[in-house]
Amino acid sequence: MLERKRRKNGTEVTFVLPADNPPGPVSVVGDFNDWQPGTHVLAPREDGLRAVTVELSGKKTHTFRYLAAGDYWFDEEQADGHDGTNSHLRT
Repeated sequence: MLERKRRKNGTEVTFVLPADNPPGPVSVVGDFNDWQPGTHVLAPREDGLRAVTVELSGKKTHTFRYLAAGDYWFDEEQADGHDGTNSHLRT
């Protein structure tokens, strides 16, 4: 799930997943963090989900995926689009 908040200079996007599906650590990896795993790791929230918030500047389409333990890559179902390899997010 994606939660978005418009800010003066861009958009604050929170990437949200269930606490245990998939199991183990999960990070969001994309063009906004130079595709570096571990930069934006989802952390537990009080509502039983896990999430990480990333501030994205300007109006742009960003490309990203999730990376879970065991080199398991997967897409965001609620993304603004998919190209067969990655999820897309318009800010």
